[in-house]
Amino acid sequence: MVLEATMLVLDNSEWMRNGDYTPSRWEAQSDAVNIIFDAKTGSNPESMVGLMTMGGKSPEVLATLTQDIGKVLTALHSTKIGGTSDISTGINVAQLALKHRQNKNQRQRVIVFVGSPISEPEASLVRLGKKLKKNNVAVDVISFGEDEENQEKLSKFIEAVNSGENSHLLSIPAGPQLLSDIILTSPIMVEDFGGGDSGAGPSGAGGSGGFEFGVDPSMDPELAMALRMSLEEEQARQRAAEAASSSSNPPTLPTVAEGAEASSSTSAGNDVDGPPPAPQLSAGIHGKGSLIAEGAESIAGVGEDANDESEEAMLAKAIALSQAGVNPSVAGKDEDVEMAAAEPEPTAPARATVAGANEGDEDEEMTEEEAIARAIEMSLAGGEDQDPADKK
Repeated sequence: MVLEATMLVLDNSEWMRNGDYTPSRWEAQSDAVNIIFDAKTGSNPESMVGLMTMGGKSPEVLATLTQDIGKVLTALHSTKIGGTSDISTGINVAQLALKHRQNKNQRQRVIVFVGSPISEPEASLVRLGKKLKKNNVAVDVISFGEDEENQEKLSKFIEAVNSGENSHLLSIPAGPQLLSDIILTSPIMVEDFGGGDSGAGPSGAGGSGGFEFGVDPSMDPELAMALRMSLEEEQARQRAAEAASSSSNPPTLPTVAEGAEASSSTSAGNDVDGPPPAPQLSAGIHGKGSLIAEGAESIAGVGEDANDESEEAMLAKAIALSQAGVNPSVAGKDEDVEMAAAEPEPTAPARATVAGANEGDEDEEMTEEEAIARAIEMSLAGGEDQDPADKK
């Protein structure tokens, strides 16, 4: 933070009544004075600002170097507009006021507002600039209103006074923008807000009135320091949390497909002595979306071999198995076939019923009348087979 003693030299000539700047040249200049005072005293609590005018009858010091904004505002409101400006005399008086500063460690700076045509010759301004450079006085010139007419003279003056880029010339053309807003984003105020970025004004710092956190360090330095320390601690905590979260993330495991897991589990089960495990559902599935286990393709016709047989062939096979009295699910077992052969033969009426049922299966197109006649015939045949003693 730069420790400076700054004198603000205002232009209060008749040219300040023009309204080409919002709301007028004088009002825009007054707003800029308030902003500059806050920025200078806010950058360093020991910095001081004075105020003077260079128009009217003669240059006049309104407020000596002070840290009280009230004195500056009071002097500013009591200023009257009139006459013409004498920039050379005004800067010389400002240099004398800086020479009598109490703290000699403060750097000397003069900020001049020029809003009227400069009557001094260019050679006089160059000599004044060399004198200020010799006395280590930095000068910032804010040219507005008559900026095009004064551009050449002020440029030569800044070249003569500049030492290590400590002096600046800011030309602001007329427009709807506020004079104070342009000054805040200019190189004149960059050093007071920490430097490095031209947009590091009050809006960039996040505070109101040009102060960080909205607190004036000169009014409450302890609160400003506590807020700054709290911000630093929060930033350190966030960095530590990010580092901990990045280090605690476990490494990701490679993904394994379902088919690989099923095949590995099946092969592992086959290596163990004893009865083979029950077939897994995934191992018996052939084709996507099928839930038919192995061995059932011959009946249901579902699987990879389903296209080998037509529907008619499978239907004929199922009918033959049902007529033979063999369960399709156990058709391959010999002991079930032997048990079926050892069963006693049915009686004559039963044989007739079975025969009628088989004939009914073969002749599916038999009408109801034919079926009744067939049943009567079978009942009569059964009566003739009875014993004559039973008939009596």
